[in-house]
Amino acid sequence: MPLDAKAIGRGCKQADITTFNHLCRTETKHFVSAMNSGSDIVVGCTQEAPLFAELAGENSGRLSFVNVRENAGWSNEGKNAGPKMAALFAAADEPVPDYPQVTMTSKGVALIYGRDEQAIEAGKLLAEQLDITVLISNPANLEPPRVTDFPVAKGTIRSAQGHLGAFALTIDDYATSSPSSRGALAFGTPRDGAVSNCDLVVDLSGGPPLFPAHDLRDGYLRADPGDPAAVLRLILKARDMVGVFDKPRYINFTADLCAHSRSRIVGCRRCLDLCPTGAITPAGDHVAINAEICAGCGQCAAACPTGAAEYALPPADALLRKLRAMLKAYYEAEGEKAVILFHDDDHGGALIDALARHGNGLPANVIPLTINEITQVGLEAVAAAFAYGALGVRFLLRAKPRHDIAGLQKTIALAEPILKGLGFGSGHVAMIETDDPDLLGEALRAIKPAASAPRMASYMPVGGKREVMRLSLRELHRMAPAPVDVIPLPDGAPFGTLNVKVESCTLCLSCVSACPTGALSDDPERPILRFTEDACVQCGLCQATCPEKVIGLVPQLDFRAPTARARTIKEEEPATCIRCGTAFGIKSSVERVAAKLDGQHWMFKNSAKRIDVVRMCADCRVIAMSEEKFDPFGAPPRPAPRTADDYLRERDEKTKS
Repeated sequence: MPLDAKAIGRGCKQADITTFNHLCRTETKHFVSAMNSGSDIVVGCTQEAPLFAELAGENSGRLSFVNVRENAGWSNEGKNAGPKMAALFAAADEPVPDYPQVTMTSKGVALIYGRDEQAIEAGKLLAEQLDITVLISNPANLEPPRVTDFPVAKGTIRSAQGHLGAFALTIDDYATSSPSSRGALAFGTPRDGAVSNCDLVVDLSGGPPLFPAHDLRDGYLRADPGDPAAVLRLILKARDMVGVFDKPRYINFTADLCAHSRSRIVGCRRCLDLCPTGAITPAGDHVAINAEICAGCGQCAAACPTGAAEYALPPADALLRKLRAMLKAYYEAEGEKAVILFHDDDHGGALIDALARHGNGLPANVIPLTINEITQVGLEAVAAAFAYGALGVRFLLRAKPRHDIAGLQKTIALAEPILKGLGFGSGHVAMIETDDPDLLGEALRAIKPAASAPRMASYMPVGGKREVMRLSLRELHRMAPAPVDVIPLPDGAPFGTLNVKVESCTLCLSCVSACPTGALSDDPERPILRFTEDACVQCGLCQATCPEKVIGLVPQLDFRAPTARARTIKEEEPATCIRCGTAFGIKSSVERVAAKLDGQHWMFKNSAKRIDVVRMCADCRVIAMSEEKFDPFGAPPRPAPRTADDYLRERDEKTKS
C-alpha cells in the first residue's frame, strides 16, 4: 500500500514518522530499538499486534495500534489517503482513560431448559464440567436414563431474572422425575411457583426468549434446537463459563443529578424507555442501573439530559478529544471534505476489512472511528464533529440491529434541525444499515459534501457530558455558516424554555421545589418565580407538579441562554400582616381567599371584623381569635345524612302530589 510519510508528518507535527516494508518480520529490530528508547509508540498495524506486544515486553513506553491498511491504504483511493492516515495515527495517540470493572462469579450451576431428548443429551455433554439440572417443558415419552448423572425435572419457566452467577427462575407445573420409571420417564405431583437459582441458563426450548435483548444477557445461552451447529456452539461456550469474570462498568451514574421523579411524581423517563435489557429500574427520586445486567448499548447515557448517566468506555470528553485530534490532523495534512464513519469493531470493523480486501476500500475522505457501541453516540459528539470541520457523519449498523436503536434515531432527529438551522444543510447525519461491504462502499461514495471549506474550531473538551455538550453546541454555533439565536427542536429535546400562563399562576412555588436542576428558582424575601433556560432539561417535573396546570414545555435551543440572566416569570407584592407587619404570603392570594370567605363561611358571618384574621400572620391570627374568645367548635350542626328511606319517601310524596 502507498505510504505518504510527508502527509502524515504534516498532520502529526510532533511525531517522528518512520516507514518500513516488513516491520513485523525482518525489521523487528527497529521496533525493539524504538521501544527500548522509552518513547510512546503508535504502530500502523493491528494484524500483528500480539507479536508487537510480546516484543515490547515490560518497556515503559505506551504502545498503541491503528489499522491504516484496511482503513486507508487498501483502497482504489489509497494514493490520496495520506491525510486520513495522519488522522488515524493522531487519534490512536490520544490516551484512553481506564474504566471500572464489574466482577461476576459462576460456580458452574447450570439449568438446561429444553423440550425433548436433546436437552438431556446436552446435559450429558456438559455434566463433566458443570453442575447440571435438566428441565423439560411438556415432556412426552422420554427414555429413562440407565444411570442418573444429573436430575431431570419437568416444568415451564414462568419468569426469569438475574445474570451470570445469579439467576432466579420461577417454574410452574414443576415435578421431579421418578427413579422407578420403566417404559417412559414418569414424574411426581406437579406444583406451581417453584424457584430455581443457578449460575447459567442454557435454553434449548425453542420458545420465546426468557429475557429482553436475550443475546446481551451474560450467562443466558439460547440456541434454536433445530440447528445442530448452533446447539454445539452453545454447548462449547457453556463449558467455559465457570470461574470469575470481569466486564466493563459501562455507565457511571450519579443519582443526585437524576431528574426521574420528585415527591412520587414522574418526570424524565428517557433512559427507562430506551434500555433494551431492563437494567434500569425506578428507585425513588432517581433510577438504578444494574451494572451486571447492563450490556453497554449506551442509549441511556446518550439520552440523559442532566449527565447523571455517563458512558465510561470512553467518557464523552475523551471521545471528543479523539475526534478533535483526528480532524485537526486530517486538515493539517491537506485533507478535504472529511466524513466521520462511526462503527463498532465486531460488525463495522469486519465489514470495512472485507471492503478493503475484496472491494474498492473506503473513500479517502471517509475517516472511520471505532467505538464500543454505535448507540453510545450522543448529540455532543455529532455537534463536535461538525464544529471540528467534518462535513458529514455516518453510523454503520447491522441490517438487523441486535437491539432497539430508538436512542440513536432520536439523536439524529435532534441533530438535523440544529444543523439545518445553522446553515449546514440537511441530510448530513444518517445511518447505514447493511451487512454487505459493497453496499457500504456504494453508500459512502454517494455522499457529496458541500464544496466550501469548513471552518474548524480548536476547543479542548473537558468535563462531564452536559458540560461538553454545551461547549460543543456553542462552538458549532460559532463555526456555523448562518448562525441564528434560537432553533425550535422536536419534543423530547433536552433543551428548551417554559410557557407559563402567568395570569393563572398563584406563585405556590411547588414547581421550584420539584425542579431537579435549579432552572426554576424563587427569592426568600419576595414572592417571585425565576427561570434559567440554560439549566432546563425539559424533564417535565414542573409541568406535572403544578397544581394549576399552567406550565407548558417549549423545546428549543437558545444559544444566548448560557450567558443570559435568570428571567422573571412572575412577581407579586407580598402580603403583610395588618397587625405586626410581617410578610407571610402573596397579597393577591390572601385577598382572593378573603373575598371567598367573607359572609359565606360560618366563621365569618357574625362579626364584620373577623375576616381581618385572614390578613394576619399565623401568630397574630391565634392572638386575635383568643382575644375574641372565638369557639372553634361553635359550628352549626351538620344536616342529618340522607338515606335511601329519605329518597324513597320523597319519591312517594312526589307521586301522590
